[in-house]
Amino acid sequence: MVSMRKLTIQKRIAILSSLVEGNSIRSTVRMTGAAKNTVLKLLRDIGQVCERYHDQVMVDLPCRKIQVDEIWSFCYAKQKNVPPELQGQFGFGDVWTWVAIDAETKLVPSWLVGKRDADWAEMFMYDLSKRLRHRVQLTSDGHKSYLTAVEDAFGGDIDYATLVKTYGTDKKEKEAEVRYSPRQIVGCQLAVIQGKPDPRYISTSYVERQNLTMRMQMRRFTRLTNAFSKKVENLHYAVALHFMHYNFCRIHKTLRVTPAMEAGISDHLWEIEDIVELLEKKEKKKLVG
Repeated sequence: MVSMRKLTIQKRIAILSSLVEGNSIRSTVRMTGAAKNTVLKLLRDIGQVCERYHDQVMVDLPCRKIQVDEIWSFCYAKQKNVPPELQGQFGFGDVWTWVAIDAETKLVPSWLVGKRDADWAEMFMYDLSKRLRHRVQLTSDGHKSYLTAVEDAFGGDIDYATLVKTYGTDKKEKEAEVRYSPRQIVGCQLAVIQGKPDPRYISTSYVERQNLTMRMQMRRFTRLTNAFSKKVENLHYAVALHFMHYNFCRIHKTLRVTPAMEAGISDHLWEIEDIVELLEKKEKKKLVG
């Protein structure tokens, strides 16, 4: 096994390349030869660096059309299996990741790992509002927590609408058989909440597609596996790494560039090595200090 203190840049690149392509911690261990604790420590360190860089550069963004949604996951155990003494504590049971995406540049300017209640919705919306340069058109689903959160964060300077989809059910099918299968959409209900949103752009399609990307690129979000996060901190770091890679390293098929390049906050295509260099600079600065 390789000691964390002796990891080369190439070994770090190999580990992170495995993680951002949807591999689990244990499969990454088998592929790279690094110890499990080494992989987890690197994930923690790189996640902190990615989050710090995200906060620094995701400001004064030119986004105009924002879509938001929440994606479910769980930590430690599923909600029904959480021990009584841990019930109600954040990080045990259901965990939600709030995500915002720009429909034009496909940039993810804001994300938040937390609960699905009004307090976390308000934190998410405040974080999003401080990163935007212009008045935006915002679309969310019908989750009630958004209503107050959007008003508190943006005031009257927003065009906001909700899109609620209605799904059909087949009475002949049992619940267990369709639980993880998409049901047919039979209708959409649009509602203008604030301002004058353009009906043509009232949509949540892009953020829902981002949910699929997250489930495919982060093993922790894959359903019906044992690769779920055991600690919410590790989920947080994995999400930070995912969106760093998504925004700066991954060429979007419809754009032919990365979302960060399309939004004008990066002038080149990042590699995994560039992310590793952020960590290297932090470590050198810490040694000098």
